[in-house]
Amino acid sequence: MNFLRRGSSATSAPASPDGDTEAVEEQDVVSVGGQRGQNTGKGRPTRSRREAEGRRRGPVAPAPKTQREAMKRAKTLRGDKGQRREAAADRRKRMAAGDDRVLPVRDRGPLKAFVRDLVDSRRHLMGLFMPLAVLIFITVVVPIPGIQNIGSLLCLCMLAAMVVEGTLLGRQILARVREKFPNEEAKGLSLGWYAFTRATQIRKLRMPAPRVTVGQPVS
Repeated sequence: MNFLRRGSSATSAPASPDGDTEAVEEQDVVSVGGQRGQNTGKGRPTRSRREAEGRRRGPVAPAPKTQREAMKRAKTLRGDKGQRREAAADRRKRMAAGDDRVLPVRDRGPLKAFVRDLVDSRRHLMGLFMPLAVLIFITVVVPIPGIQNIGSLLCLCMLAAMVVEGTLLGRQILARVREKFPNEEAKGLSLGWYAFTRATQIRKLRMPAPRVTVGQPVS
């Protein structure tokens, strides 16, 4: 007596230990002379998705329970204090040298370096901006009307001279930049303000440090 047999056996993919769904590979069925052939497998177990992607998952550290524990963990992640100090010193050194990789976005590029060289190659009345701010503070603090009047008049005259000088400097730098970088989009207001802020800083405190001396021609 012939029993009914199932025409095809259903194979179910074993579940991976980590719960990920395994990739099912399609198997070819060979038909020769009208007869159904045997399925050809790959001969090895299917890797899980985690193994295929090369992921490594470890246990997650518990959240800190106290503020002291959180500060201690943050200090551990930041590293040694000496190493941080050395990294900061190295960063300042590279910024002073004009390394674009550590400079702020507004200071990057050969165009901005050219503007800095033009500003650093001459002396400016605008370099007295910070001493002038100290003078203004003194005239406000000292309760003598005569000194306050003289100081206020002097400060107004110097500020007016700085504005005129900054305007002329911006025009000169814009003309030089357009001559040297004809294919670059040079915005007059942006470059003028950049040159003005550079010129108002004390030379020794400028960052990046000046690459040219006063009176040195810049080409």
